[in-house]
Amino acid sequence: MPAEYIQLIIWFIIWVVITYLILLLHFNSKLNNEKKKSVSQSRNTILWEISEKVLPLLPEFPYHTKDLVFLWKGVDYVVFNWLSQWKLKEIVFIEVKSWNSQLNRNEIMIKDYLRHCPVRYEVIRINY
Repeated sequence: MPAEYIQLIIWFIIWVVITYLILLLHFNSKLNNEKKKSVSQSRNTILWEISEKVLPLLPEFPYHTKDLVFLWKGVDYVVFNWLSQWKLKEIVFIEVKSWNSQLNRNEIMIKDYLRHCPVRYEVIRINY
């Protein structure tokens, strides 16, 4: 009987070690995939942020760079069209998107608001 218990314990230990190794390999595989995915997303985010800032320097960009103000939150650029020539013609809000990306909920609200409502100008003074 004791030999059978020892053999059973040995088989159980072997089974635990094999299961542990299989789970370890699976975990490492998942971890490596997540690391690759994270690095790829980070790279794409950095590339996109750079692209947003470089876009006005491209020759096909329709507005003069002196007329741009970079905001980044909700709206990427505000264009005071022709302000650099002392002839303000319009104010344009620009959101830069990649090929298939969609406007998020905040961007849609801003777009709809600007389509239906006038924009106002406000001066806030700080007195020291």
